[in-house]
Amino acid sequence: MSFDETKLNQLQDKLQYKYKDISLMQMALTHSSYANENKKNGAVSNERLEFLGDSVLGMTVAELIYRTNPQMTEGQMTRLRSELVCEKSLATLAAKLRLGDCLMLGRGEEKGGGRIRSSILADAVESIIASIYIDGGFRAIKRFISKHFAALADSTRFEATDYKTALQEVIQVKSGQFLSYRTIDESGPDHMKIFTVKVMLNDVQIGSGSGPSKKEAEQMAAKSALSAYI
Repeated sequence: MSFDETKLNQLQDKLQYKYKDISLMQMALTHSSYANENKKNGAVSNERLEFLGDSVLGMTVAELIYRTNPQMTEGQMTRLRSELVCEKSLATLAAKLRLGDCLMLGRGEEKGGGRIRSSILADAVESIIASIYIDGGFRAIKRFISKHFAALADSTRFEATDYKTALQEVIQVKSGQFLSYRTIDESGPDHMKIFTVKVMLNDVQIGSGSGPSKKEAEQMAAKSALSAYI
């Protein structure tokens, strides 16, 4: 088994980056499961690139947030950076780039759905970032981050607000108030669950929301309650 040259070219188009050394891109797309099964053929996993990419990503995203959000406090910038570099956000970007189609996986990971596993996709994004950094330097990776993470920052900007805390602060103005969150629905396959949560004030529903995790559904429920309550 070898890399599909057509898929690699298509991925470069999606990345909006043309490699000088294509072997770096190939290494970034090689999962440890495949490398372990193909050591005799000289296969090298993306684990070392992942290590470097994590640091490069964190620093470059931090600079992007700092330069584009002069109104944000340190705490808000820290929270937004966490949202942008978390596994979910990286896996979302990987899906947009169709990175899973290009991965080299071992037989077990292939059968186990590794091409859509969030942890594998997120690690691959970090590896791609490191490979671009090594191949093209800081200027190249800053262009990549600006193109692919600026839009992601806009889509996750709402998560920089802790709606649950904000709702609690509003409710606490009056004594004897009690908030609770209840999951009322779960739908979708295991790897794409959607949770629906309602928020209760003294056992009376004041809002509801949905999201890919209970935590995010609770935030959306609190946001809807704030819209009606304030």
